[in-house]
Amino acid sequence: QLHIVESGGGLVQPGGSLRLSCVASGFTLENYAIGWFRQAPGKEREGVSCITASGVTTDYADSVKGRFTISRDNAKNTAYLHMDSLRPEDTAVYYCALNWGAYVHCSRDAPWEYNYWGQGTQVAVSS
Repeated sequence: QLHIVESGGGLVQPGGSLRLSCVASGFTLENYAIGWFRQAPGKEREGVSCITASGVTTDYADSVKGRFTISRDNAKNTAYLHMDSLRPEDTAVYYCALNWGAYVHCSRDAPWEYNYWGQGTQVAVSS
């Protein structure tokens, strides 16, 4: 059974850091591009970052560029989103999603291309 679980969310003060993890079970991540999306209350889902299946290419939303880093460890079947300099506007539920076969290009703005989604992890940035 295919399963994706995000973890690492929580409450952090502005300027703080968190590292989100996305662990897959029942299949291997190596043939999937990984996307991180977020949705804040009353707002549309936003593509935060993505990394190709090859791990060579990444993409970031302008709002997180320079603060967030996406990575993957295929040996651990895990993807990460390291978030620094967190701001209150980063508060949202963060979702990990997988896009099979995207080796050269990943689509942060095309959530319909992602085959599997996790249940999300809550990130709250507040003093």
